[in-house]
Amino acid sequence: MKRVPKPVFFIVSILIVVITLLSLFGFKTTYGDKETVYIRGGNDIRWGIDIRGGVDVTFTPPEGVEATESQMDAAKEVINSRLVSLNITDSEVYVDYNKYRIIVRFPWKEGETDFDPQAAIEELGDTAVLTFREGKETDSTGAPSGVTAENIIIDGEDVKEAYPYYNKDENSYGVSLELNDSGKAAFAEATTRLSKENGVISIWMDDNMISYPSVNTPITDGKCQITGNFTAEEATSLANKINSGALPFKLVAENYSTINPTMGLGARDVMLTAGAIAFMLVCIYMIVFFRLPGVVSVFALMGQVACSIAAISGFFGFMSSFTLTLPGIAGVILGVGMGVDANVITFTRIKEEVCSGKSIDGAITIGYSRAFSAILDGNLTTIIIAIILMGSFGPTDSLFAKMLHPVFFMFGASTAGTIYSFGYTLLVGCILNFVFGVTASRLMLQSLSRYKFLRKPYLYGGVKK
Repeated sequence: MKRVPKPVFFIVSILIVVITLLSLFGFKTTYGDKETVYIRGGNDIRWGIDIRGGVDVTFTPPEGVEATESQMDAAKEVINSRLVSLNITDSEVYVDYNKYRIIVRFPWKEGETDFDPQAAIEELGDTAVLTFREGKETDSTGAPSGVTAENIIIDGEDVKEAYPYYNKDENSYGVSLELNDSGKAAFAEATTRLSKENGVISIWMDDNMISYPSVNTPITDGKCQITGNFTAEEATSLANKINSGALPFKLVAENYSTINPTMGLGARDVMLTAGAIAFMLVCIYMIVFFRLPGVVSVFALMGQVACSIAAISGFFGFMSSFTLTLPGIAGVILGVGMGVDANVITFTRIKEEVCSGKSIDGAITIGYSRAFSAILDGNLTTIIIAIILMGSFGPTDSLFAKMLHPVFFMFGASTAGTIYSFGYTLLVGCILNFVFGVTASRLMLQSLSRYKFLRKPYLYGGVKK
């Protein structure tokens, strides 16, 4: 057996403590009124509407309308744009193409008391007003003013289709626009006049300007291209927004519900308190029954909880923050429970080996080796279940949803904020079991076993002589 250096326990345990403190409190600086966040902590977690309170609404086209995927995408862009115009930026919008549904969730704002959810829902589902205007003059609120307000060149009814394209020669993305006969003459007159002075035609959805391309040449055939420094996603988004103005229907709220934030926050606090008490009781149990390995397990479980919080809050730079719901908290607790189970299996094997007369080093090696297969089987099957939950009940554009779409296409995104959150936290917990419950705990225990005064069989579960 390759010996682990004595300082490893202190190095790993200190790292775990540091990660725990950072994941709970984050790291930020304040200069005057400006706050700079370097590491997000527990206070930066985005709570789901079942905790923070908010609105959950499902939109559908009117009865008898079978919308195409492009029309559903366009409708989604309308909703996204209107959410931003209402200063609602922390929202979730999913499209279920199979059932012609758009699921929208947005939380209450901090300190909000007079928000009218019914009025917001009606505004979100209303038909979009798309206009192409001369210039790009705006007032203090961002609405069109002056020449731009007075000169509408064409509107959504004059647009036949918009779609993104890729130019191989210039390695760039753009949007191709095709007009109906009703808009060709007006667009030709405006572009002929504005091209002489390299003027601008701005594109508006309701009272929000979504683009303002310059006019380089007259466009007389009703077909043009909007170019710029677009990414593929930006070009697709702009095309969808333009198409939304030509939608032949308004969205209907099939059902909606509102959640009081007081109830949600109360339930969250109860779950967090219960989880903290359970964690302390588990730590006491592990120390009493497994002695020195139990002490090691406390650090391992602490690291697992800390990294679970970090995976939710956006602590890691390569991961965005995740919306945490009540089932998501349950997933964290269940993941920690599986971590405890992994430690119990391992330490029980070590205790049996010590009682059978094996040396400390041999008992630790055999204990981890023989317990690993059981830990692997249990966590691997749970990981598969978590992936299925995330794929079948998650956002339709997520990786797992695309993988499992041929099998679980009937579910859609209607439960993305609840079951998806549970699957995510459960998946994270199982992965962390291997990091802390197996690897980190083994390194720490083998490190401690190098100290002579800690090589008594009693400390590893043996009978005290």
